[in-house]
Amino acid sequence: MKPRTILLAAIGLGVLAVGALFVSLHEAKPPQSASAGRSAPADRSLRTAAVELREVPEVYAADAVIEAVRSATVSAQIAGNVTRFYVDAGDRVKRGDLLARIDPRETDSQVAAGAARVAQAEAQLAQARLSYERTAKLVEQKFVSRAAFDKAEADLATARAELRVARAGAEQAATARSFAELRSPLDGVVTRRLAELGELATPGKPLLELHDPTELRAVASVPQFALSKLSQASGAEVAFSGREATVKAIRVTVLPSADARLLSTQVRADLPASLPAGVVPGTAAKVLLPIGRTERLVMPAAAVVRRGEVTGAYVVGSDGAARLRQIRVGESEGAGTVEVLAGLDAGERVKLP
Repeated sequence: MKPRTILLAAIGLGVLAVGALFVSLHEAKPPQSASAGRSAPADRSLRTAAVELREVPEVYAADAVIEAVRSATVSAQIAGNVTRFYVDAGDRVKRGDLLARIDPRETDSQVAAGAARVAQAEAQLAQARLSYERTAKLVEQKFVSRAAFDKAEADLATARAELRVARAGAEQAATARSFAELRSPLDGVVTRRLAELGELATPGKPLLELHDPTELRAVASVPQFALSKLSQASGAEVAFSGREATVKAIRVTVLPSADARLLSTQVRADLPASLPAGVVPGTAAKVLLPIGRTERLVMPAAAVVRRGEVTGAYVVGSDGAARLRQIRVGESEGAGTVEVLAGLDAGERVKLP
């Protein structure tokens, strides 16, 4: 046999051996699982809830400020230096409690002068009465003319009038003296102290501010387009800045006047006595006024997942697997639900914790 023929035969045998080895290895490989490449089977214990369209109350949120229903500014009614403050901001007071004192020396002198004028008028009245009685006897005895009697009678009437004037002046001085002591006009809390010790107080100058913390209200300006839809103002709620919980208003009053410049009307929502800590006059709030009904996409608030600045929910697909999806939610709609603004459609199911 020629060498060329032998070489070709050997190469052919080698190719056949490699092919046989490949076939044997391919047949020995186990079959691939039919579930490879698919999601894990559904968890039968997975708790889910549906995203659904629901008719909910339509609410207009009006910016508001908390103010006291009963408040007072205690001002000076006489001139003088403030000699003492008995309270400061934050102190609780009762009606009639002494708050501050103004130097009473000037009013004391007026009281003394009033008492002296009363004594003088009383002495003049006594003298006029004696003169009248003497003249009356002399007239009976016809020792003096009728004109003298008339003059004595007029002098007596004048003395009586002067005594009444003197007593009124003394009473006025005593009243002014009482203004040296500033007392609380209500039960409440001292809001601010507006003057310092030793400062000159003049009539009308405010010295202290007080308010009753048990009677507060939220005051909001509502535009006329929303006011026309306001149907059940008694169901209004008040939300406070930085707090999730809301408080139901015990009474809502729509003032019978409008601001022509802002085209709005003031609405007052009276609050209950028990309020969250830190709710004081001047606190920012929102008055939530029901203005009708509307359909909104809602989901359970418990299904909302927050990862830093990302808000999402685990959406359960048709294969039973839960996948995290970014969504955007709005305000709470009550009953443990929240409005869905974007990221979900009605009918989809979300995983509950």
